[in-house]
Amino acid sequence: MRDFGAGLRFLFDGQRWVARHGRWWGFGMVPALITLVGYVAVLAVLVTYAGDIAAWATPFADGWAEGWRDTLRVLVGVAAVGMGGLLAVLTFTAVTLLIGEPFYESLSAKVEESEGGGPAGPDVPLWRELWVAARDSVAVLLRAAAFGIVLFLCGFIPVVGQTVVPVLGVCVSGFFLTAELTGTPLQKRGLSQKERLRLLRSRLPMAVGFGAGLVLTFLIPVATVLAMPGAVAGATLLAREISPHEPPEAEAEDVDGQDADGQGPVGQEPPSYDPNPNPYGAWPAKGSNPYADPQI
Repeated sequence: MRDFGAGLRFLFDGQRWVARHGRWWGFGMVPALITLVGYVAVLAVLVTYAGDIAAWATPFADGWAEGWRDTLRVLVGVAAVGMGGLLAVLTFTAVTLLIGEPFYESLSAKVEESEGGGPAGPDVPLWRELWVAARDSVAVLLRAAAFGIVLFLCGFIPVVGQTVVPVLGVCVSGFFLTAELTGTPLQKRGLSQKERLRLLRSRLPMAVGFGAGLVLTFLIPVATVLAMPGAVAGATLLAREISPHEPPEAEAEDVDGQDADGQGPVGQEPPSYDPNPNPYGAWPAKGSNPYADPQI
């Protein structure tokens, strides 16, 4: 339970971070607003043409009595709109992260900088980053969809389907949401998607605590847009916890193999200073005649 609480703490810490950096909060809301407008437009079209979609999907009911036909098609239309809404919820974060890749990468880097610095990440073109992000998002969505189908079928089990399954659904959705949001900071640490998922599974309560809290937050209207920048910041803080960044030690040796003081190769003691450099022996004492014959 301690790790679960820590995951929730990272969620709140991320929201506090963007609250202290208002400019970055507004900056991070731009992709979510763009995605929200697009999704609202698509859902509006879906609602408008739900009847036509239902008629197209049920040609076998053309010869039915009007009451039965209309009832069936209303149910199909409602189901189509409901599936569209569910799909929007499941894909909103992935699409927002894809659209806002440059935005959220900058936000994540700023969080890393404010917390002591982070890895620079691989130097790859933007199109390459977008392609990798899209590929990884699709893979995560497919995994989430597979779990979703199983949970949907389990929902028909009496009692369990109405109590345990919804809780498991929030936890599963939360884990994969955490996987999406931590993708950028963990990828900068050189971790592949399989390695990222394995790392998150090793800290499963923390990943579920962070993601489940965010899933419940996203159920509040408009909260998805408002909380998205803080979610990215919190996911970066979580990534720093489970995969700490260790900056490489500063190189003290220059190109000539000398240390910073130019005293010779690193690891060797500098030669001791000899105040009497006469190779033929000690200098004669002051006042004595070096050319006099030695006393017998």
